[in-house]
Amino acid sequence: MSAFSAGKLVKTYSIALGSNPEGHKEVEGDGRTPEGTYFISSKSTESRFHMNLGVSYPDSSDVSNARHRGLAPGGDIKVHGLRTFLGVVGRYHTLVDWTAGCVAVTNAEIEELYRAVPLGTRIVIVR
Repeated sequence: MSAFSAGKLVKTYSIALGSNPEGHKEVEGDGRTPEGTYFISSKSTESRFHMNLGVSYPDSSDVSNARHRGLAPGGDIKVHGLRTFLGVVGRYHTLVDWTAGCVAVTNAEIEELYRAVPLGTRIVIVR
């Protein structure tokens, strides 16, 4: 993952994605991470993971596409750290894509992002 400020690259992060990382998230439970342009819609220190930044998925297009298929688009997509008790795993968490559709970084990295990224920040997810 690449972080930019004022159009300049400031940092890159190794990440883990959804357990089925190829292609755009289409429906709830597909194990994919959404691709496209979203924004940071929430911030929380109260979750199953160390802390997180909420991603505005699904947007109206995602909802429409899933409903057209008679399915739910899913949601609750986050950029998050590791489960608190698994923080010692550190960077090794990126050896497999293990999330349910989120973007995972280390606990130290999510702390850094949490401090630096305000609500409303644009996030572009591409594979």
